[in-house]
Amino acid sequence: MQCRFLETDWFNLCITIELADFPSDRERQIIDEVLNSWFLIGKLGGFNAENLQVQDAGVDISYLDYESSQWDNSMMSVMHNMGEVEYEGKTAKCWFDLGTADAICLDVLLNCLRQLDRDYVAIEQVIIGGN
Repeated sequence: MQCRFLETDWFNLCITIELADFPSDRERQIIDEVLNSWFLIGKLGGFNAENLQVQDAGVDISYLDYESSQWDNSMMSVMHNMGEVEYEGKTAKCWFDLGTADAICLDVLLNCLRQLDRDYVAIEQVIIGGN
């Protein structure tokens, strides 16, 4: 799976997934679920890079002193909107308004799509940005 970034606008972002073959109904459903799940996590503020306490703690998180007050000390980081996933031939395309979500959201999506490519649906390329 290749990944390419074109001109991006955080509030008007197109994500295009080019598949190796025409997707079956089941494959379309899986792609839809991945994108919807990713957006829901973003809508709920899950991609807030200002509060990565567990990640920053390292490998040993036993008895981690998690500071709940950190939530109040960081800027809200939420996605705003998502369009319908549109399919044309071997291509799936979806529009997003990423709002104030941090860039880590795109790393998480690309990691998910890479695993999707390995296990379920052959993906040739993911294009972030453009029209």
